Amino acid sequence: MTLPGLATFYSGLVQSKSVLSVVIQCFSISAIASVLWFVVGYSLAFGETIGWFIGMPDKAFFYSIHQGHVRGNLPEIVFVMFQKAFAIIAPAIIVGAYIERMKFPAVLFFSAAWHLLVYAPICHWVWGDGWLRQLGIMDFAGGIVLHSTVGVAALISAVYVGKRRIFPHELVPAHNPGLAAAGAGMIWVGWFGFNGGSELAADGNAGMAIAVTHLSASAGLLTWIFLDWIKLRRPTLVGATVGAVAGLAAATPASGFVGPMSGMILGIAASAVCFFAVGIIKWRLEIDDSLDVFAVHGLGGILGTLLIPLLALEIMDGHGYLVAGRPIIMQLGVQFLGVLASMVWAGIFTFIILKVLDLTLGGIRVDPEDEMIGLDVAVHGERGYDL
Repeated sequence: MTLPGLATFYSGLVQSKSVLSVVIQCFSISAIASVLWFVVGYSLAFGETIGWFIGMPDKAFFYSIHQGHVRGNLPEIVFVMFQKAFAIIAPAIIVGAYIERMKFPAVLFFSAAWHLLVYAPICHWVWGDGWLRQLGIMDFAGGIVLHSTVGVAALISAVYVGKRRIFPHELVPAHNPGLAAAGAGMIWVGWFGFNGGSELAADGNAGMAIAVTHLSASAGLLTWIFLDWIKLRRPTLVGATVGAVAGLAAATPASGFVGPMSGMILGIAASAVCFFAVGIIKWRLEIDDSLDVFAVHGLGGILGTLLIPLLALEIMDGHGYLVAGRPIIMQLGVQFLGVLASMVWAGIFTFIILKVLDLTLGGIRVDPEDEMIGLDVAVHGERGYDL
């Protein structure tokens, strides 16, 4: 999903002079997150809990994790590597918010700090043995852990770093929609592994999660095309791929708890909400979240998380409507609390990380001349195209 899916998707959406800068950022973040996951990240997320808030460093450097050690029904090293994929893609998605204008060292330090200070704690809250899990939060594959956190981080990053010089009046369309679509296709298929794999078993619920995921993405794609047709009088390839991603994001937290019809509802609702949110954020508020990370990933994941209690209802004679054995209003409250707490935590620490880097690196934004030339040549001395 990250390599090469996200890297290809993002590189097709930017200007031709910044293609390679996006790819190297995604590759570098993947490497940084992998090393940090080995050193301490996995332990902070899934180690023995400290006050239901953060894991102990008892599994740092994969200590005591060997071939014969199991976690649940899986060899723990298999669980470690599966969860590492989430830890990689989370900071990589945020790249889409500040693309084409953040210094490369700042990207690396920001991603490393965000991995440890934001992703690992919230992962422990929800999927480790943290306080949200104790409350009964329902997040099958990352609506809270991944999408709501990266969404708010993207929004704050976009505002803090500032607008691109061409935004909004000289904003150019995606330089290569076909390249972006190729990346989106890889992400779509990879998402089956994320959502289906989150069952941690090859069973019927994993298959249902994949079906829900696919139907949500399909409905999201068709909805965005329909809305594009009404607004622009023509369907666009970029819109189609973004609609699919919105559907995928909404399905992520819910896919293991709902059925196929709910997948369709999630895709339609998320695509419509994200479609109008993109316009409001970009053109009304003039926030240069370059690749609409908050509007698509953030709002898509939040919507899917909050809709779980409504789509996973159990009708119990004499007990009304229940979700996971509890009253619906109670589960709605837990879902809302989880979204709010994760967004507040991610927002505060994203701002702190950016501020500290801004003060210590002599600024985190590239020079205006480098931005005008393009980061491929100005920063990396390479060209994506030589025509």
